[in-house]
Amino acid sequence: MSQIAQSVFIYLGIPFLAGMLTRFVLLRAKGRAWYQTRFVPAISPLTLAALLFTIVVMFSLKGNLIVQLPLDVLRIAVPLLIYFVVMFPVSFWMGRRWAPTTRRPQRSLTAASNNFELAIAVAVAVFGLNSGAAFAAVIGRWSRCPH
Repeated sequence: MSQIAQSVFIYLGIPFLAGMLTRFVLLRAKGRAWYQTRFVPAISPLTLAALLFTIVVMFSLKGNLIVQLPLDVLRIAVPLLIYFVVMFPVSFWMGRRWAPTTRRPQRSLTAASNNFELAIAVAVAVFGLNSGAAFAAVIGRWSRCPH
């Protein structure tokens, strides 16, 4: 349990706290207009680059298993793909019904993605890089590339 808590803190807690601190300090120092028009557009490409880097590293570390075990890949990917195909429309409908907004597609994708980046981090930290759990998490991320 402590290993999982530590992993969640490292991969979610620290970035969350850093983001909160950055927002608080910059809003106070520069104001909301500067933060929204200058800082957010400047940092947004970095977040995308970090996500792409994570995905490239994941596949480079697990690529040989993906090629060697194609049936295992299907056994893991098919249920996750079905989950995504069901969850996206359900969350889209729920958002339309209870929380109307123009960001409904983004929120539905997020709801259906199930935080696989965190799942990968926890699986690697708890079970090790060469574990079946890490392999399943990588396949799970890959099977839902729209997010």
